[in-house]
Formats: sequence, C-alpha cells, structure tokens
Amino acid sequence: MEERSSKIAKWCLIGISVAFFLLMLIVPLFEVLYRALADGLEAYGTALGAKTTLSALKVTLLATVIAVVVNTVFGLIASWLVTKFDFRGKNVLSTLIDIPFSISPVIAGLAYIMTFGRTGWAKPLLDGINEALGTDIALVFSVPAVVLATIFVTFPFISREIIPLLYAQGRDEEEAAAMMGASGFTIFRKITFPHIRWGLLYGVILCAARAFGEFGAVYAVSKARGKTFTLPLEIDALYMAGSADSITQAFAVSSLLVGMALIMLILKNIVEYRGKRDDL
Repeated sequence: MEERSSKIAKWCLIGISVAFFLLMLIVPLFEVLYRALADGLEAYGTALGAKTTLSALKVTLLATVIAVVVNTVFGLIASWLVTKFDFRGKNVLSTLIDIPFSISPVIAGLAYIMTFGRTGWAKPLLDGINEALGTDIALVFSVPAVVLATIFVTFPFISREIIPLLYAQGRDEEEAAAMMGASGFTIFRKITFPHIRWGLLYGVILCAARAFGEFGAVYAVSKARGKTFTLPLEIDALYMAGSADSITQAFAVSSLLVGMALIMLILKNIVEYRGKRDDL
C-alpha cells in the first residue's frame, strides 16, 4: 500500500511538472513561432530583413561579444584575486561582484545617465577628453552606452562560475609548481585552467545568453531606433506600434531571440555533459 502511494505521488509530481513546463515555457515559445509565421515566409523574411531589425541585431551581437570578452578577462582576474590571495577588503570585493544580481537593470542604466549624462559629474571630464583627442565619445544614448550597460548586468556570471571551482582546487598544486620555478602563465595554463575550463565556458554561455536578452539597462541608455536599439528594444517598439503588421513583425524578430536561446541551451547542456564526464 505504501509503495502504491509512493508511485501515485511520483506520477502526480511528474504530471504537475510537465503541465507547468508546457503551460509556462513550451506553449508560449510555440505561440511566438506560430505568430511569427502567421503572414507567411515572405512577410517573415521581410521583417527580419528590415533596416531597423538588422541594425538591432548588429548592436546586440556587438554588445554581446564585447561584454563576453571583457567579463571573461575581468572575471578571471577577480576570481583569481578572491580565491588565491588574502587581503583586507576581500569580502567587500566579493560582495561588489554580486551587485548586478541585487539591483534592477533599469537602475544601472539610470546610474550611467546620472554619471555620464548632460548633468552628470563625469560629463566635464568626458568633454575634456573629447576636446583633447578630437573625438566625439558619448556614454549615454549611444552604442558605447549599450555596451557598458550590457557589461554591467552580465559581469557576475563568469566569476561566479569560476570562484567555487578555484576554491575547490585549493592552492597546493600551484604553490608547488611555483616553488619548482614554473612561471605564472605556465601555472595557469597547465594547472589552473584544466580545472576551470568547463566552468569558464559555462559562464561564457550564461553571460552571452543574458546579454542577448537584456532590456532594462539598455532601454535606459538607448533612445535611437535603427542606431542604438538592441533586439529586445526593437521587439518592444514593434509591438507597441499596435498595428497588426507591426505586431506580427515583433513576433518575427522575437523568433531570432528564441533561436539564440535554443542555441545557448544546447551549448549549455553540451558543456554540462562534458564537464560531468571529465569529473568521473
């Protein structure tokens, strides 16, 4: 009787889980794809080939690539510093890494506006640099602003994947190699990196996935459609236009993000599988 009750409970939980995933994830994704193709392949291709869509795709990819590269470099540096050295303020640094997790992305965007905007305290300094170098760098309502906002919201993903792995590895192997005369780069390449490579790649995938779909922070610092809009902002603009054609176009552009998300999901599962296999 107890075994039968256990089986009933198991299948009830499985049924509830499957129903939840179907209702909350699978059905909405299929609805996006269905609405994207509602007017046929020709209309779908026209929506994806629109000038504003291509511009948004370009800005999205640019911001994502730069954010991944910058966060990989500084994520490794921050992780190494936190795990391999003891210093005053170490806990403060570790807490600062998590700031993007704890505040709204919109607040991050507004912070950039208040810092580098027309009334920001850093605006005179930026104007002085532009005047000295003969440049016209703008850190609000521009592509650099979108890149900075994307870097901010995605910074913790890589370091938070690497830090636990470095703590688990410890320092003994690296200290022994250093005592035997190995250089810092050799120690990292032959001892440290093999332990963290799958965690690093996993963090890169999470960082890229987050950058693709970021809306709040870039919305605050991006105001020019066709110039500084990313794909999420372009989707919002098309949907808010309210016409039947623009709403269908919004779903068509949304399908690009769905495709990117599926690619990230496949890569994530591959990395998880390889990482678990190497741990055996």
